[in-house]
Amino acid sequence: MQLFVDKENAYTRLDKFLRKQLKNVPLSEIYKLLRTGKVSVNERTVKDPAYELEPGDTVEVDENLSKYSRQVAVVKPVPLKLDIIYEDEDLLALNKKAGIALHPGDRTVGTTLIHGLMFYGKQKGFTPHLVHRLDRDTSGVLVVAKNARMARILSHMFRERLVDKEYLALVSGQLRGHGKIDLPIDGLEAITEYIVLENFDRATLVRVILHTGRTHQIRKHFAALGNPVVGDTVYGDRTVNRYFRDTLGLRRQFLHCLRISFMHPAKPEKLNLKAPLPEELEGVLERLRA
Repeated sequence: MQLFVDKENAYTRLDKFLRKQLKNVPLSEIYKLLRTGKVSVNERTVKDPAYELEPGDTVEVDENLSKYSRQVAVVKPVPLKLDIIYEDEDLLALNKKAGIALHPGDRTVGTTLIHGLMFYGKQKGFTPHLVHRLDRDTSGVLVVAKNARMARILSHMFRERLVDKEYLALVSGQLRGHGKIDLPIDGLEAITEYIVLENFDRATLVRVILHTGRTHQIRKHFAALGNPVVGDTVYGDRTVNRYFRDTLGLRRQFLHCLRISFMHPAKPEKLNLKAPLPEELEGVLERLRA
């Protein structure tokens, strides 16, 4: 059984992570798995319950847990068309489509991106590691490490703000000029910068620069500003969403990761990874302009 550590499920201690992921496995059994060497992190056996995990790590449990009432789904390789925009021996970058989750979860049914990445990795001889995240309904650039060492480095770079992230978002209502939203999320510092690109009757197209990487940061910040992302079914405006769906054909949240750039950890070069705005979002803008 393989379990993937990301910012959503990360716990500093290995035992806490296992307790969260293996909800129906007795605590005594979890510690027995650790003591008997049945747990490995990034292909290395770990027996210390306090071992510190980081986003990008892969945890494997070498035991059949089917005797318990609920078994965490095993992530198996599944063929999936991947839009690869960059690849070398250490990492790859995808143009992720909206509507696909990164990995399995309690509310996720069907094939996820990690299923497809594992299939591709099996063909190419590497194990994929997710080092950051995009929401299911957000499209754009997604960076994936191809080995545990690169996963640790990239996770550190994302965490320490050594990565530039730029998004395009269509938000409800009118904004002007250039602004910064500095509002904590879950008690943690969160800073979002935006530049207005184009104004429409009911919405504003903005370029968004993230200075921190909190969960749902862009969506939460613009909602708090009173200008939620158009199409956002959690933090958005139902009336606005209905208008854009029925009148302009928008059936997802208008949020796209346009660019991610950083110094390559293994090469003396800067990567500037870009993903063009999807056709369905370009179509919405064309209809707004018309």
